[in-house]
Amino acid sequence: MHRFLLTPRWWGINVFVALAVPVCLFMGTWQLGRFEDRVDSHKEAGAKRPALDAAAPLESLLPVDKKTSGRLASASGEYAEQLLVPERRLDGKSGFYVLNLLRTDSGKAVPVVRGWLPGTADASRAPAAPTGRVEVTGALQASESSTSKGVYAEGGLPAGQLGVIGAASLVNLVPYELYDAWLTVQTPAEGLTPVPAQAPSNTGLDLKAFQNLGYTGEWFVFAAFVLFMWFRLYRREVETLRDAEAGLVPGDAVTAPAATAAAPAPAAAKASARPAE
Repeated sequence: MHRFLLTPRWWGINVFVALAVPVCLFMGTWQLGRFEDRVDSHKEAGAKRPALDAAAPLESLLPVDKKTSGRLASASGEYAEQLLVPERRLDGKSGFYVLNLLRTDSGKAVPVVRGWLPGTADASRAPAAPTGRVEVTGALQASESSTSKGVYAEGGLPAGQLGVIGAASLVNLVPYELYDAWLTVQTPAEGLTPVPAQAPSNTGLDLKAFQNLGYTGEWFVFAAFVLFMWFRLYRREVETLRDAEAGLVPGDAVTAPAATAAAPAPAAAKASARPAE
């Protein structure tokens, strides 16, 4: 009864199933691993880092990655230009950052967010930066881009204001080289509120993380669907053969194709029966 499994048609079905199921399981496992990696990154980003107890030299932590983002970095030099970063929210309130360029001993400058003030950006409200040589310690942050959360990327800001904190947006505003990072001081001057360090990008349980989880379920469902359809075709084939054996369906309904292929055409039969002239 199960000889039909050896027919060419069923060979094709079986090969397809044998290939499709492992592929679906592999893709589902891969997507699940991606989701678990994001969960681990989220936990790591939210956990307190022992390295926060001691600051490291700025250059030793560059370039900024998931491990160094949020670490305390130290740099020395002199404060230069002061800029305001408008429309930044903190604790549910709108305000602005007070940012200064710190020209370090290496000759390069690093943006330093000295703190946050509520309300509309106003240079008269921002306290001046200390003069002379200073030692600055702050949480290291990766440069922002126009797609970063919370930035003002529309442009058209007045002079002395900056929408995106990063070397790319500052390169045309200052005449010296810049580090591709910035610092946020955790002990700001009086009147300023410290700006907490943000978790590095792609470490949160965002939409992409749950997309990975959704794709995991889809691939496993595909694998189950392939097996279900194989079993359904197999059962229908077996039931058809059993019905034919029991006489519930005409026997020629099952053997008609083979009989048709085996029987000669009527015209050919007559031609063969006609005596040769």
